[in-house]
Amino acid sequence: MKKIGILFFTILLFAGLLQAKEPAPGLTLTTLSGKKLLVRGTANGLEIDKYKGKILFLEFWGTHCPPCLISIPHYIELSKKYGDRLAILAVEVQDTPAPALKKFVESHGINYDVIAYREGQPLVDYIGQRTGWQGSIPFLAIFDDRGEYVTSQVGLLPQEALEGVIKTLEKMAAKRKNAPAVTETKKATPAAAATVETNHSK
Repeated sequence: MKKIGILFFTILLFAGLLQAKEPAPGLTLTTLSGKKLLVRGTANGLEIDKYKGKILFLEFWGTHCPPCLISIPHYIELSKKYGDRLAILAVEVQDTPAPALKKFVESHGINYDVIAYREGQPLVDYIGQRTGWQGSIPFLAIFDDRGEYVTSQVGLLPQEALEGVIKTLEKMAAKRKNAPAVTETKKATPAAAATVETNHSK
C-alpha cells in the first residue's frame, strides 16, 4: 500500500501537464471491433464520446514488447472487474498490420478497445506532443471520469498499482459529487453586474 500511495502522490504532482494547450479538433477513430470513437482534445485532457463518465487508461503498446504483453492480463482483469466505470483504449504503435493485430487480440482474449497504429496515429501524435512522450512503450496516460488528464507513465505498472489508482480516482469523484452546493450569495460589484448584464443581452 505504501508504494501505491507514493505512486499516487507522483500522479498528483504531475497532474496538469496537459493544461494550457490548445484544444484539438475532433477525430473519429475506429477500433478493431468496429466501434467508432469521437475524440476531442480539451484544455485539460480528452473528451471521448463513448467514455464519458469513465476513468480512462490510454496505452500505447506493441505486440513485440515483452512488458506490454505482461500488462494484457492485468487490463483484462481490470476491465472485467470495473466494467462501465473504466475504459481502456490500447493503441498498437509497432505498426502490426490490422489483420494480424485482430488475430492477436482474439487469441489473447483482449476485452477492451484496441486501435491499429495507422488508424490511431493522429491520436498518438497529439498525445505525444502534449505529454512529451519519446516513443518508449508501454506508455500509459490516465484520465479521470471527467476526461481530465491525471498523469502518464512509461514502463510496466503492476495490477495492484493500477487498481490503487482507479480506487483513488473513484474516491475523488465521489467527494466531488457529494460536496455541498455553494449557497452563499455575494453582493455583485458594479463591474460584475455589468458583465452579467452584457452576457444577458447577447
